[in-house]
Amino acid sequence: MANNLLHRYLFQDLSVRGELVQLDTAFQQIIANQDYPKPVQGMLGELLVATSLLTATLKFEGSITLQLQGDGPVSLVVINGDHDQKMRGVARWDGDIASDASLHDLIGKGHLVITISPKQGERYQGVVGLEGDTLSEILEGYFERSEQLKTRLWFRTGEHEGKAHAAGMLLQVMPDGTGSEGDFEHLEKLTETIKNEELFSLDANDVLYRLYNQETVQVFEPQDVEFFCGCSRERSAGAIATVAKEELDDILNTEGQVALHCDYCGTTYAFDSKEVDQILKAAKNSLH
Repeated sequence: MANNLLHRYLFQDLSVRGELVQLDTAFQQIIANQDYPKPVQGMLGELLVATSLLTATLKFEGSITLQLQGDGPVSLVVINGDHDQKMRGVARWDGDIASDASLHDLIGKGHLVITISPKQGERYQGVVGLEGDTLSEILEGYFERSEQLKTRLWFRTGEHEGKAHAAGMLLQVMPDGTGSEGDFEHLEKLTETIKNEELFSLDANDVLYRLYNQETVQVFEPQDVEFFCGCSRERSAGAIATVAKEELDDILNTEGQVALHCDYCGTTYAFDSKEVDQILKAAKNSLH
């Protein structure tokens, strides 16, 4: 089946729109960089699906970052994605994680931060309380309060054929005001019947046909979703240029090199004393 694809679709007679995203390698690459406990993998998968679905609602070029943070054993889970569906993410945790831990067990007292960063225009940030038992419930509440649009979300993570998969669906009333509550509830009940195995193994068109074969559904061209990390040796050099020379000398004397590690993709960029000198000289010259 074609995977790592986001599908947008429209119920032509019901004034409701939908999205479906199915991810394997895009999710697997995110969780491959650290030895995440299973519940933390699940949180990353759900947040990844949520970010993909929300990024698809953008009407502009830019990015969305979803960040769960709290005082529990998992202090941070963050996924960043842009209008091209390029995704990256990381989580930080401490200690043992129970295999059946809920979102509230993992995060403790905390919140969800939604940051929308358009390439043109002002950045928006919303802080959302963790009101609800699941991430989908928390985000549904956010949509209801911020956009006044009836929205339902389904997130699924797990294994298929021994490999991690994540998938999800979104239903939302169109803002034209012509959709009825009864129509939306009807589609909600149909969507509730979807099984993990179907989302992880079937082609998107087969999923949509199984769920909505009595409806007139217009499916648009799918969009690729991929893991992408924007780190580079050049960016790392730029970061080094902002550090005081005395501090860099201390690191070089102790470690023999200055090394920067990217948590998103697991790459380490190492610079010896000669390279650090060249970076500092180039930075100094650029000021003149």
